[in-house]
Amino acid sequence: MRRVINAILKIIMTLSLVIGLVFLGWAIREFMLNNKAEKETTEKAIQVLEDGQKREIKKEEFQPEYGEAGGMLRIDKIGANIPIVEGTHEDDLRKGVGHYDGTGYPLDDDQIVLSGHRDTVFKQLPEVGVGDILTVSMPYGDFDYEIVNTKVVSADDLSIIVPHDEEVLTVTTCYPFQYIGSAPDRYIIDAKPVYDKNDFTDVIEAPEIDEE
Repeated sequence: MRRVINAILKIIMTLSLVIGLVFLGWAIREFMLNNKAEKETTEKAIQVLEDGQKREIKKEEFQPEYGEAGGMLRIDKIGANIPIVEGTHEDDLRKGVGHYDGTGYPLDDDQIVLSGHRDTVFKQLPEVGVGDILTVSMPYGDFDYEIVNTKVVSADDLSIIVPHDEEVLTVTTCYPFQYIGSAPDRYIIDAKPVYDKNDFTDVIEAPEIDEE
C-alpha cells in the first residue's frame, strides 16, 4: 500500500513539475512577444510623429487605421513612453496603449480614453497620482494633461465612457494590479488638459463660410 501511495505521489509531483514548466514557458513566450510587438510599434509611432511634424499636418488630416500606431503616451513620473494604437482588441493592447473606438483625440473637446494591460505597459501605473502630468504626442502636436482624480470601478461599469462637452483624458487598466487571472475591477485615471488651445490654431482648419 505504501508503495502505491509513493508511486501516486511521484506521479503527482512529476505532473505538477511539467505543468509548472509549461506555464513558465508560455509566460516567457508571451513576455517576449509583447516586448517585440511594443518595440516595433514604438518605432512606427516615432516615425508617424516625425512624418507629421515634417508635413505640418492639420488635426483633420489625422485618420489612424485600426491596429496602427497613431501617437505616444509619455508619463515622465515613471519614465514611460508608450505607443498609442487605434483599437482595444487584444492584438492592439499587445502593441501598446489602445485608443477606445468612438472617443476623441486632443483638440476634439471630448473624452479621450486610453486602455492598457496592468502587467505590461502599465505595470508602474500605481506610482502615478494626482498632480502628475500625462503627455499625449500626436502628429499634430504634444498635449499635456494633469491628473485630477483616480478611482476603482467594477469591470462591467461602462459609465466611465460617456460623451463630454469638454476635453478630458481617461486612462484605464485592470485592477487589482497584482491580481492573478481576469481582474474584477478597473483602475481609472482622469486628467484635464493644461495646454493652451490657442497654441494650436495653426493645426485646426477653419470652417468654410458659404458666401451668398
